Amino acid sequence: MNINGGTDGAMRQTAPLTILATIMLTGGLAAPTTGQGPQFLPAQQVGTVQHSSVNEASGLAASRANPDVLWIHNDSGDTARVFAMNVQGTHLGIYNLTGASATDWEDMALGPGPVAGQSYLYLGDIGDNSAVRPTIRVYRVPEPTVSPSQPPVEVDLSGFDTITLQYPDGPRDAETLMVDPTTADLYVISKRETPSRLYRAAYPQSTSETIVMEYRGQLPWGWATGGDISPNGGEILVRGYFNASLWRCPSGTTVWDAIAQTGYDVPLASEPQGEAICFHGMGHGYYTVSEGSYQPIYYYQRVPEPGDLDDDGDVDPDDFAIFANCLD
Repeated sequence: MNINGGTDGAMRQTAPLTILATIMLTGGLAAPTTGQGPQFLPAQQVGTVQHSSVNEASGLAASRANPDVLWIHNDSGDTARVFAMNVQGTHLGIYNLTGASATDWEDMALGPGPVAGQSYLYLGDIGDNSAVRPTIRVYRVPEPTVSPSQPPVEVDLSGFDTITLQYPDGPRDAETLMVDPTTADLYVISKRETPSRLYRAAYPQSTSETIVMEYRGQLPWGWATGGDISPNGGEILVRGYFNASLWRCPSGTTVWDAIAQTGYDVPLASEPQGEAICFHGMGHGYYTVSEGSYQPIYYYQRVPEPGDLDDDGDVDPDDFAIFANCLD
């Protein structure tokens, strides 16, 4: 029997979607339960940071343009540079931001920017242990092309933007920088207070004037040390030294409205001083790395939910398309 419905071309295209919708509604491929939190496997060590100069990892991001490539940078005390490595920790290159400063780089993110379709690295010079800096900075630079098997290189990056930020309620320390992939808004989460506070710099961010950020709410706990927003914008992940939480952020929901809802505890390895965390480049799980030399790279594999055929954390049109292709 031809389940695509005979020879009519339009019917062949629409029938698989109708079948998938019917299966989901009748429970054969159930959509996620509203109250059910995302599930991840315990930490698995997939590699070790192999470059000796990465000895105080604070920022981590998984490339979405370069599969199997991770970006990582040190805490305060280093120069303005970011390292590329593959997911096993093999060193791929050092990328210097020529002319930038590095007062206290604490976190990084990947996201959209001024040029449509271009992926950008956002590097957060946002640390302020004594809460005395009148402004903080975020550097935005087009993400370089990197192969996960390339020999190590050293490259000077120019043409970056400097985004200068100010808190509306006085200086504070922060170690969490996030970029919303759907809006290109910047988010900074404070560290040395309980609860940690969420601030936003809406896109487009000025590169010539100081931006006074908006206070947008707070976490249910304090001392946040890193965070990320999933590649599809549907989840928010924030960690501390000993805990990590995830919030769902459905389409049409703001980041601050999502964080105001109940989050879900997710696994976190025991690390000497864990600060860095990021989603997998396709949202399939997340990575963590601690400060210190030659630290393990931990990966937390997502347990797929029913109907989430592409393993990105939600049931969306991409899953319908995958199912439709299976029926062709």
